[in-house]
Amino acid sequence: MKHELQALVFDAYGTLFDVHSVTRLADSLFAGRGAALSQAWRTKQLEYTWLRSLMGRYDDFSAVTAGALDWALESLGLAARPQDRASLLRAYRTLGTFPEVRGALARLGERHPLAILSNGHPDMLDAVVDHNELRVFFGERVLSVHEAGVYKPDPRVYAIAAAQLGLPAQSIGFVSSNGWDAAGAKSFGFTAFWVNRGKAPVERLGSPPDAVVDDLAGLAQLLA
Repeated sequence: MKHELQALVFDAYGTLFDVHSVTRLADSLFAGRGAALSQAWRTKQLEYTWLRSLMGRYDDFSAVTAGALDWALESLGLAARPQDRASLLRAYRTLGTFPEVRGALARLGERHPLAILSNGHPDMLDAVVDHNELRVFFGERVLSVHEAGVYKPDPRVYAIAAAQLGLPAQSIGFVSSNGWDAAGAKSFGFTAFWVNRGKAPVERLGSPPDAVVDDLAGLAQLLA
């Protein structure tokens, strides 16, 4: 398997970037409620991408993220000042990475071209990639669903990566911490690596991942 791969494509949010790194800011604004707000926000953010795709509607990820934040705040009974809401939304442009990310990308990049394929709007992705100084690993291969006008796990999204890389699906490894995303990538024809940070069961979607690792360091070891 590892000898056939010609490129690796990574999901961004939850895989490279820790979406819950907003918790500290949220907790400073709403004492003791930061974790709950972050969790509700992320859950609703994902739900809104799927629901929009099912409805045949597309709003970019910045709008989806804002709507999900507003829902999460109201659901928890939190009254946010405009400046607090703006600060939380800006935080998505400066999310932190998981501790092993940089070292793992350096190792993986020695053997394969690396790319990102994300639900994020291009502006959001460029901001968070550059904030974390990861451009050296990806160059201009930071790809967004935006050009397809639909969200993962629609096959049209995964086709973006194959087209941009100029490679057949079976020669591309796709890496995601989201089990449903790994299933979508596998269904499309990619070799799917699931970064199972939360020790969750495999999704019952008929497309199990080719390999499961605990984190990106585990992936680097697997593909060494």
